[in-house]
Amino acid sequence: MTKRTDFVYSQESEPHRIRTKKILKEFPHLRQLIGKNPITIFAIIGLVAFQVVLAWFVRDQSWWIIFGAAYLLGAFADHALFVMIHECTHKLLFKNGNANRWASMFSNLPQILPSAISFEKYHIKHHSFQGVHELDADLPNKWEAKLIGSSFFGKALWLLFFPIFQIFRLSRLREIHPIDGWIITNFVLQAAFTTAIWYFMGWPAVAFLLLSFSFSVGLHPLGARWIQEHYLTHSDEQETYSYYGSWNVLAFNVGFHNEHHDFPSIPWNKLPEIRKAAPEYYDTLHYHTSWTKLFFRFLFDREISLFNRILRKDRGRVALTDVSKPDTDLIKAQEPAAVL
Repeated sequence: MTKRTDFVYSQESEPHRIRTKKILKEFPHLRQLIGKNPITIFAIIGLVAFQVVLAWFVRDQSWWIIFGAAYLLGAFADHALFVMIHECTHKLLFKNGNANRWASMFSNLPQILPSAISFEKYHIKHHSFQGVHELDADLPNKWEAKLIGSSFFGKALWLLFFPIFQIFRLSRLREIHPIDGWIITNFVLQAAFTTAIWYFMGWPAVAFLLLSFSFSVGLHPLGARWIQEHYLTHSDEQETYSYYGSWNVLAFNVGFHNEHHDFPSIPWNKLPEIRKAAPEYYDTLHYHTSWTKLFFRFLFDREISLFNRILRKDRGRVALTDVSKPDTDLIKAQEPAAVL
C-alpha cells in the first residue's frame, strides 16, 4: 500500500448483492437462516442490568477504579449493547417494527447519549448506498480525513472523539430527516434514565457510563472494529472485511461483517453458519483475526488513514443492476438494505 491523499473512487457496484445472488444459487439452504431471534431481548436485559449494577458498585470508588472498570468491563458491555441496537435496526428480534425500536432504545439506555433511532436512520442508508458519500454516514468527511492525516497523534484523537466526528458527518446526508417522534422519544428516555442514575447513584456513576460508551467506540482495541469493517488495509481494493477473532463471543458475532452485508436479514447467532456453508466465498477474502493488533497497526502505520475508503459517485450503480430478473429470495435476504 501507499500513503493516500484522497479516497479511492470506484465505478463498480458494491460487491454484496452480487455475491448474495451467487451464494443463494449455489447454497439455497441458506435461505432457512433468514428470520428473527426474539431470545436476543434477554441478552439486552442482561447487559443493561450489568451496566446499571456496575455503575452502582463504582459510585463511591476512586476515579482510577471508575476508569479501570469502564475500560476493562463497561466498554465490552456497551459495545455489545451497540451490537444489540444494530440487530434491532435490522428488525432481527421481532416481527413488529416498533417492538424492535423499543428494544433498541432500551439497549441505548446505559450509553447515556441518545443514538439508537438516529443509528437506524443512517445505518440502513449505509447498506442501501454503500460508498455513496452523500448517503453513507459511515464514510468520513474529506476535511475530516485531511485534518486527522496519518500521524499517530491525529488518529488517536480521531478514535478518542469518534462520536463527535460522526455528528459532523450528518449535515451532508440531506435526504435523511434528523428529527421525528421516535428521535424525541429516544432523547426523553435517555434524559429520564440519566437523571435517575444521577439521583440515586451520583455523578461518578454517570461518569462511569459515559466513559464506558467512549471506550466502547473509541480509543480502545474495540475501536478497531470501525477500521476493520470497511477501511482498505491490504494492497487490493477489497471493500469490506470480516473479523474472525475470539472477541466475537463477547461482541455477538459482529465481526462477521462480509456475511452480514451479504445477508443482513440473518440474525447474529447464525452468521457463522454462512461462512461455514460457503467458505470458498469468505476464506478467500482478506480478514482480520485481532482487533488489538489492528488497533495498534492503525495508530502507527502511516500508510493507513481515513482516506483508505472506497467511494462511488453514481448511486444507481449500487442497485441490483446485475440481476436479470426479480429474485424474491434475494430481495428477502437483502430486505433491511432496501427499506429506504
